[in-house]
Amino acid sequence: MQEKMPIAIVSDVVCPWCFIGKARLETALANHGLTDRVAITWLPYELNPDMPPEGMDRTAYLNAKFGPGKRKEIETRLSEAALESGVTFNWAKVTRSVNTRMAHMLIAAASTVQRGSEMKAALFKAYFQDGRDIGDLDTLVAIAGELGFDQNAARDELNSDELRESIIGLEAHAQRVGVTGVPFFIVNGKLAVSGAQPPEVWTQVFQQVMQGAA
Repeated sequence: MQEKMPIAIVSDVVCPWCFIGKARLETALANHGLTDRVAITWLPYELNPDMPPEGMDRTAYLNAKFGPGKRKEIETRLSEAALESGVTFNWAKVTRSVNTRMAHMLIAAASTVQRGSEMKAALFKAYFQDGRDIGDLDTLVAIAGELGFDQNAARDELNSDELRESIIGLEAHAQRVGVTGVPFFIVNGKLAVSGAQPPEVWTQVFQQVMQGAA
């Protein structure tokens, strides 16, 4: 059996470009018949590590970060970039900027049973399309339940100090190796791809990987 090509993806679940980047990668993999020939690992990154646990109003957050009145402009640009990827954002519903540490813990827990990508997709949808507060413990437990996970087990994972420390350690490692923005992709353990690259860039990446293997 052919070994799967590893792709590690450093990203955050409230990062719109990470949502777009995921979709663009999936399109490229499908175009090249590689969907079942890659093993994806999701690595945590917090765009807002200092966000209070209860989160904050999204407009206030964006005003503080980018200057007053920029929200509409940012969201329009993102929606245009997302269109060709088949990604939709429901900005009217995204009212909170949230702390994502527990969301990363839930992805890590799902990854132990090879369902990290499924959980990541569910969290992107929950936040950007359904406007759910994915920084909230009960909301995360409910999302886990909707995917068929045991809700009590999910709650235990989200209260686990060991898992929390593991996420903090992985984030620190990403910073140490120079990841300063997301999405950030590490292909086959050696090729780094930064940003939400279009499928044609991925074509070049896959060619490089194949040539390297040959």
